[in-house]
Amino acid sequence: MGVGEAANFAAYVFAPATLVTPLGALSVLVSAVLSSTFLNEQLNVHGKIGCILSILGSTVMVIHAPQEEEVSSLESMAEKLKDPGFIVFAVCVLVSSLLLIFVAGPRYGRSNVLVYVLVCSAIGSLSVSCVKGLGIALKELFAGKPVLKEPLGWVLLVCLVICISVQINYLNKALDIFNTSVVTPVYYVLFTTAVMTCSAILFKEWQHMVLDNIIGTISGFLTIVCGIFLLHAFRDMPFTPDLLPLFLQQSRADLHASWRSTDRHQSCQHRPLLPSEDKGSQSAEEEEEEEGEDV
Repeated sequence: MGVGEAANFAAYVFAPATLVTPLGALSVLVSAVLSSTFLNEQLNVHGKIGCILSILGSTVMVIHAPQEEEVSSLESMAEKLKDPGFIVFAVCVLVSSLLLIFVAGPRYGRSNVLVYVLVCSAIGSLSVSCVKGLGIALKELFAGKPVLKEPLGWVLLVCLVICISVQINYLNKALDIFNTSVVTPVYYVLFTTAVMTCSAILFKEWQHMVLDNIIGTISGFLTIVCGIFLLHAFRDMPFTPDLLPLFLQQSRADLHASWRSTDRHQSCQHRPLLPSEDKGSQSAEEEEEEEGEDV
């Protein structure tokens, strides 16, 4: 897990968050395949279709990936963080998270899955921004620059620890109350949407994208969402003929009836050439009765 999170951390440094976050769905795909191989967990038809859709959506997103504005130093990162659009977004995230925690949580937290998952998703969008800033700080540190004297790096580190702690706390609360098959797809969709929104505001990823790439990115993301939903929401549901639509069940019943009728009515090629013994005995009895009547 540590190696995987370190690789994910490095991916945020070298690639746009709009691309890295949706591709996190591949971890769900790999987990499904490995559990089917080593733990003998069977994937139903919905799960296999979900895996295929996740691969297709990820491919489309890689092809139409946006290009973020180059941020090469902590000074430029500080300028990004001072942008009025990002400040408004961060204030809205914090206020809405506080309302969800202290107002909506005690009332609706145990009955509505969106309450705690929204808290995780909103705070998670800010944690991704902190990760981007810390990645830039580490690059400068390895380049020999005096990054440890910069207060911004330490502020980002403290904010990252707080955000991750809040995420883990409320995600565990959601998993304790609701089923994993419900929490996982909802959390993925909301978290990815929040990260893409935050990244678009902070790094202006969508500013220079043409219409084809915008449509491709949104289409790829929606395809991944459908795949994750099929993979998780229906993983415990067996696929039987009773789940088919009524018109398919009717056609299946008609086809089965036609097969039985063909088995019942054999063709003339399969009829016996000689009469059976029952028919022969029946004809002999009829002849004896006719002779008795004549007498």
